[in-house]
Parts: sequence; C-alpha cells; structure tokens
Amino acid sequence: MGSCAGERGRAERRPGLFLFLLPLFCPALGEQIRYRIPEEMPKGSVVGNLAKDLGFSVQELPTRKLRVSSEKPYFTVSAESGDLLVSSRLDREEICGKNPTCALEFEAVAENPLNFYHVNVEIEDINDHTPKFTQNSFELQISESAQPGTRFILEIAEDADIGLNSLQKYKLSLNPSFSLTIKQKQDGSKYPELALEKTLDREQQSYHRLVLTALDGGDPPLSGTTELRIQVTDANDNPPVFNQDVYRVSLPENVPLGTTVLRVSATDQDEGVNSEITYSFYRTGQIFGLNSKSGEITTQKKLDFEEIKEYSMVVEARDGGGLVAQCTVEVDIQDENDNSPEVTFHSLLEMILENAVPGTLIALIKIHDQDSEENGEVNCRLEGEIPFKIISSSKNSYKLVTDGTLDREQTPEYNVTITATDRGKPPLSSSISVILRISDVNDNAPVFHQASYWVSVAENNPPGVSIAQVSASDPDLGLNGQVFYSIVASDLEPLALASYVSVSAQSGVVFAQRTFDYELLRAFELTLQARDHGSPALSANVSLRVLVSDRNDNAPRVLYPALGPDGSALFDMVPRAAEPGYLVTKVVAVDADSGHNAWLSYHVLQASEPGLFSLGLRTGEVRTARALGDRDAARQRLLVAVRDGGQPPLSATATLHLVFADSLQEVLPDITDRPEPSDPQSELQFYLVVALALISVLFLLAVILAIAFRLRRSFSPAAWSCFQPGLCVKSGPVVPPNYSEGTLPYSYNLCVAHTGKTEFNFLKCSEQLSSGQDILCGDTSGALFPLCNSSESTSHPELQAPPNTDWRFSQAQRPGTSGSQNGDDTGTWPNNQFDTEMLQAMILASASEAADGSSTLGGGAGTMGLSARYGPQFTLQHVPDYRQNVYIPGSNATLTNAAGKRDGKAPAGGNGNKKKSGKKEKK
Repeated sequence: MGSCAGERGRAERRPGLFLFLLPLFCPALGEQIRYRIPEEMPKGSVVGNLAKDLGFSVQELPTRKLRVSSEKPYFTVSAESGDLLVSSRLDREEICGKNPTCALEFEAVAENPLNFYHVNVEIEDINDHTPKFTQNSFELQISESAQPGTRFILEIAEDADIGLNSLQKYKLSLNPSFSLTIKQKQDGSKYPELALEKTLDREQQSYHRLVLTALDGGDPPLSGTTELRIQVTDANDNPPVFNQDVYRVSLPENVPLGTTVLRVSATDQDEGVNSEITYSFYRTGQIFGLNSKSGEITTQKKLDFEEIKEYSMVVEARDGGGLVAQCTVEVDIQDENDNSPEVTFHSLLEMILENAVPGTLIALIKIHDQDSEENGEVNCRLEGEIPFKIISSSKNSYKLVTDGTLDREQTPEYNVTITATDRGKPPLSSSISVILRISDVNDNAPVFHQASYWVSVAENNPPGVSIAQVSASDPDLGLNGQVFYSIVASDLEPLALASYVSVSAQSGVVFAQRTFDYELLRAFELTLQARDHGSPALSANVSLRVLVSDRNDNAPRVLYPALGPDGSALFDMVPRAAEPGYLVTKVVAVDADSGHNAWLSYHVLQASEPGLFSLGLRTGEVRTARALGDRDAARQRLLVAVRDGGQPPLSATATLHLVFADSLQEVLPDITDRPEPSDPQSELQFYLVVALALISVLFLLAVILAIAFRLRRSFSPAAWSCFQPGLCVKSGPVVPPNYSEGTLPYSYNLCVAHTGKTEFNFLKCSEQLSSGQDILCGDTSGALFPLCNSSESTSHPELQAPPNTDWRFSQAQRPGTSGSQNGDDTGTWPNNQFDTEMLQAMILASASEAADGSSTLGGGAGTMGLSARYGPQFTLQHVPDYRQNVYIPGSNATLTNAAGKRDGKAPAGGNGNKKKSGKKEKK
C-alpha cells in the first residue's frame, strides 16, 4: 500500500495529531498527496485510502463523488471505501524508461463543493528484467603477434531496470590467455574489455570460445550470457592506433541530415597492405553513418533530444593484416526549443450554472512541454475578454475559474481560447479552443410586452368570445421560460369574477364568460399574472382594463305623457285663447344608452291638425303654432315619435290628447261619454273586493247585533234613547260652514246618554230627501263618503267637531313623474287608489250635475260647483297638476301649472290639468 507524504520526503503515518492536521494541509499544497508503490501491482490493489488522506469520512463519499481525472486510467477510487485502487498494469520501464525517478501525477476531483487535489504516485522499480546481449555470439579476431595487455572492447548487455536492479558486473569464463576488465562510461553505465594475458600461437590453437556473463544487482540477481568466438590470425606487427580512446561531441537536436558529427583517425606503422586502415562501427549504426576510408561520422536520421539524449558508439579501425583497434564515440544531444507546449483541458463540470459565483472551479488545464530547462517552462493565458481566468495550481497545472457574472440570456456559450507559451528562444506557443456552455437557472421573471392593457368591448357580446390577449416573455429555457397566465385580482366580486371573464393559461387570451350590458357594467379592471414553472417560480402582474362600449340596444322610454294606473290615456287642456308659441306640454323621454345612442329627437308622426302645433326637435316641447280657429276641433290628437341617435336608430311613440277648453267642466261631459274599455282582470278584482266587503259587512252586522242584544239586557232603556228614530228629524236647510282654505267638511253626530258616556251615533234618515242635495257624513277618521241625499241634515251644531284644517298637499306631495311622495296620516291628499278614485267620483258626479243643468255653478269659474257643496275654498286648484316637477334630461326646465306665466293671464281653473277619461264614478 502506498503512503501519503509531504514535498520533502516520505512521511511517517502518525495517529492522532497528524491525521487531524493532514486534511488541513494536504489539499492546500501543490502535489500534496504522495504515494509510493512497486511496479507490476495486480489490478485492484490498494494504493492508499485517498478519502481518508483528504479528510473525507465514509459517510461523505456518496455526496462528494470522489474520482480520478487523468489522461490514462491507471488508478480509480472505490466509491464505498475511498481507497485508491490500481486499475491497469503498471510497468515502470514502459512508463518511464531509464528515468531514475518514475511518478504518475493526476488529480482527484471531489464535488459538493467542487474541488480537486493533486496526487503523485511514485512507481518503484523491481527486478523484473534480466540483462540481455544484442547477440548470442560475437566474432573477434586477434593477431598472434598481439602483445600481452592488449585490450579489446566487448559487446555490452542491456538491462531495463534501474538502480541496483540494473546491470552491475560481467563475468568471463576461465581462460589462461584472457582476462576481463570492467570500465564505466560518463553516464555511469559499465562495459567490459577483454585483456590479452599472454601471446597467442595460431599454430597451437587458432580458435577460442569464451562465455561472457552479465549480472544485475537484484535479489536474487538475474543474468544474461553471450559467446565470444576469438579467431587467432597470422602475425601483423603493428595494429592500428586511434588518436583518442574516447571521442566526445555535442550536437544540437535540430541539425539537418548529413551533418558531420566528427572524424575519427587511426594510424598504422606498418607498410603496404598492412597499413591500410578501414573504419567501421562495431555494431551496425542506424542513426549515424561512418565513412570507412576517412572515418567521418555523419547523421543519417533526425535527432530528437526528447527521445534519446546521448549516443555511444564503438568504432573499429582494421588494417590490411587484420589487426583491429577500437575507440568509443559519445555524442551528447543538446536540447533545442523545437517542441510547442501541449495543452490538455479536463472539464470538471458538464454544464456551468449561470448563477455560479466568481471563483467557481470549472476545469483543470495541464501544460506539457517536452523540452527541458527554459525551453520547457510554460506560461498560460486566456484570450479575449471573457468572465473566466486561470490560476496556477502547480507546475504545469492550472485551474480555470469564473471571474465575473454569467448570464445565459446574454451569452449562452463562450468560446474560450487557452494559449500556452514557453520561454525558449524563440518562444513557441500553442492554443486550444473549448466551448463552455452556460446552463439556465430561473433568474428571469416573465415580462409583459406592455406596462398595462386596456380593451374596449361592445356590449351584447356573445358568451365565450375572446376580448383581449396579454403576452409575456421569459428568456429562460425549458420550464423556466414556460409562461402560464391567470387572473389574481379584480374590482369585481370574487364570487362573480369567474362568471364574467376567464383567461387561457397557455395563450393569455381573455374570454368573456357572459354577455356584457353597458347599462349595468361600464368598466372593470383585472390583474393578470404571468408565472413560469421554474423552482422557485417567478411571476409578474399586469392590469387589464375592460371598457364596455355602448350599443344602441335600448329604445327611448317615454316618461310623460304616461298612462293612468288603469291604462287609460291622459289629456292636457289648452286654453282656447292660447296664442302662437304657447307651451302646451312637453314630451319627456329617457334612453338608457349613452352618447349618440341616447341623443333623442322628437318628431310628429300624426296630427289631427298638422299646422296647429309645433314640436321641439330636441326639447320635446309642444307649442301652439297658431291660434285656434273656428273650424278646428276642440279635441286634438298628436302621435309623437321619439328617436335616438344610434345606428340603426330605435324609437318609441307617445300619444298626446289635447283638449281646447277654458274650464274642466267643458271637458268632463265629453270624457264621461267615452266608453271605458272593459278589463277582465279589473272586473275579476272588483268582484272579489265586493265579495270580501259583503262578507265583512255581514260579519260586522252579526257582531253588532250580538253586542246590541247583550247591551239591551244590561243597560236601562234610557241609554238607547239616542238611537231612536226621532233623533234624526228634519230641520231647516243647513248652511255649510265656511271652512278654512284647503279643508273638507267633517260632520260628527254625537249622542250624549244619561250615563255620561259619549258615543257616536249612526245617522238615519227619517224621510226621503230630494235628489238634488247630498249629505257628506264622516267618521272620526276624517274619511268622506256619501251616505244619503237629503235637503236637511239633523245634527247639533254644539256637538259638531271642528273641521280638520290639515287637509292640504304640498308641491312635493303632488303626483308626477319626478319624486312623488306618499302622504301622511293627517288628512293630506289620498295616497292610495281607492281614496283617489272616491274623490274623483265626487268631482265627476258634480260635473255630471252641472252638465245636466240640475245644479248651479255657484263657485265661480273653475270651481265645478264644489264650493257650493264642500265650501267656497275647495276649488280645482286642489286638484294635483301631474306636469309639475317633471325632470327633463339635458334641460333645466320643468313643467308647471302656471298659465299666467305662459300667456300673461290669470290661470283659468283647470288649465293644464289632466283627468282620466274612464267613468270612475261608477265604482
């Protein structure tokens, strides 16, 4: 298992304080987490507990999602225990070659919060490779004239291991003629030399076989062997001799092919053929070429410092006699800035949230430059103005973090260019471009296209029709930008809102749920809300004002002239002496519509005398156009049409009955002769009332008789003396008292008994009275009703109650079209139909007598004989004027009973008054 260490060496695992401080310091330092493991560990082997070394508990592992980020998957992290496990074969020689140190660096990434940690795993060498020679046997020629002590460089063996596990020594099989010497090169590698111990004699032994063994320092040591085949050649006195045993040269890696590296030189003191020297590589060269005559070494392939930093070659010089000399040529390759930095981008986040705070870790950037020293030192930067920056994390490792506010709606993605530049001369650089996509968050509320809405809807719209549409947009994506509409407030009643309007949740179309009526509802306001489906949801409100526009759907309604309660037509009287321009009456109409639809105009459709009256187009005033002629009829009929200004216009008609007369008496006979149309409903009601009254009378009579019989038994006969027939006797003519103005006569008949109790006396007539006289009898309530006709009335003046002087009616109590008020109980004008009809019956009865000539109009003009019957103060001025206090829309004028104001004369009795044409006295 590996171990975690600091930067300066291997750390000792100490319980207690070190385990507590380790999570605080390891993540904070570059390359902090270090492990050391041997190579060739089987898959699944535990390197170390990475989670524990980082300070994570086992419970945190599911949420932190600890994982490894590296180019090659050598390691993985156990999700259950947090152990760092070997996931593929670790061959140190394959990974690092001959480098004395071999370490794998990678990053451990943890989420929630996102962070990464540098991990360094050092691979230790094991003795898993044996020394090997390139060939199983080698040929070597030695002249028999070679002197003892002559040395020959032998083939070296290769061992991929390093350190003690590498090649350490050579052994030579025992032979008295040869010995083995081990020498060391400048780079520390060892090579063997064969030394001649004594002179060889070709004639005795021409061929020698030796075994060369190479051994490493492992435990146990591994070895490799090769066979040396030495051939003893004929004598050649002087072998070639090189100027130097070792040639060393430095060569830049970027030299072109064919460049001369150096020239080796050897000399031979012999003459003739034995002095001719031929040069060759002891082993076949592939990188360099050698001129066999001149000894010039040239490059044949491109040199790469990053692949091989130095070359060691053995050059042989052979003369014509077969003697050989060897030298070593060492070529040191110098690094040139010929490699651009390599940029590797490791994204840690699939999507970057647009609400990421500055400093949020986005990705890990690794820079690798194969050059060395300054040529391999790299600076990294970002191109352009972008909300990101890079922070140096460790050597050739950088963090990409956010450096500003992100807004996906403005910039949904960024094309980030990362440029790495080394410090060589000239500097080299490389760039990569990555696309960073910004993911959406619900950070934008819906926005309505208008600050407020208003719409005009014509009334009488069909239910379900669309009346308006609101629209809002949300720049977010998906559900965050999907807008739904609803009604959240209104000035209508909450319970009635759903019956007026509704809104489509998807389209924002507002529908009318019912038909609007301008006369009932002219405007209302809604508050609409647009809400997205984000989490949390965002919303916006807007007001929608709905104005209901008027349509001409209401015809004018005539307020005056109006029909009577029984449906009979009313009439207006016009003085016979009315001059042209005299205001006869006024047609009053209203229209529930507004604007032009309620702009009324008045037109005469039909007239008995077309030129007799004129009608105001806008006022509706009926005036005399000329004076009444002798041939003109006293009764005139005008059919007036009231039209509004709508398109198409609507209209209503009113019929005016105008009578030319100076008094009401002239009008009444003509009215009474007019047949009254029968109303089946009224007749039925009349019969029901009569039947009810009859039943009530019979019941009262039974009660009175029962009480009378009981009182007769209980009291003396004197108490009943006032009920004798003799008490109601004839007397002289009774002169009506002069009551105060505005009163009606009340007659009380009292009887005083001996017991001291005062009782009302029921009047009885002792004889037949003449038909020309009436007696109005009344009770204490003040109600008048005719009891019998008599020329005399028996009553005692001293017992008669004074008349009620409160029988008056004010201007506000007169019936009319504008604000008629109900009367009180103090004797004012009757406010119910029955009492009104009774009074009208008396007036009509008197008018009938006047028409028949049986009565003299003693009350003066316009009194209709009423003053002779009820007092001189009761005249037609007490009859209400129905035209008073009539409100005329659009005008300040009112109809009044002021004939004198119209023509400058004293008002005649009954002028401008209206009467019913039915024969109400029959009831």
